[in-house]
Amino acid sequence: MALLTAALTDGDFGIDITDSDGHTMRMDIPVDQGGNGSGFRPMQSLLAALCGCSAVDVVSILKKQKQVLEGLEIEVDGNREEGKEPSLWKHIDIRFHLTGNIEPAKGYRAVDLSMEKYCSVAETLRMAGAQIVFQVFVNGQEVTS
Repeated sequence: MALLTAALTDGDFGIDITDSDGHTMRMDIPVDQGGNGSGFRPMQSLLAALCGCSAVDVVSILKKQKQVLEGLEIEVDGNREEGKEPSLWKHIDIRFHLTGNIEPAKGYRAVDLSMEKYCSVAETLRMAGAQIVFQVFVNGQEVTS
C-alpha cells in the first residue's frame, strides 16, 4: 500500500496529495463552493482513477495480443445521485478511442477484459452501486461485441 500525504496548500480547500515516490496531485473544489478551482474535485479523481486503471489494463492486454497501439484516448462522464449526501456515482459512461494497427475484435476484447475482469477501480465503483457502460472505437469506428 502506498503512503499518501495530503497537505492544505492553496486557500481553504486546495490540497496537494503526494505519494511515497514524490508524485503530486492537486485537489480543490469549485470557486462557487468556496474553493479556488485549482485542481481535481475529489469525485472527479475517482473517474480519473478509472481512466488510469483501465488504460494500464488495455495497453498491457493489447501488447500481449501483439497489437500495435499508436494512440489511446479515454473519455469519461457520469451522473451522481441527486439530493443525497454522500452523493455517489450512479451512472458512468466511458469511451475508449484506440488507434493503430489493431484488429477491432481484439481492441474490444482488451477493453471488455479491463472493464469486466481486471480494473479494480471499476469494480470498486460497481460495488458502490455505479452502473458502468463502455464503448470502444478502433481507428474512429465503433466496435461492438
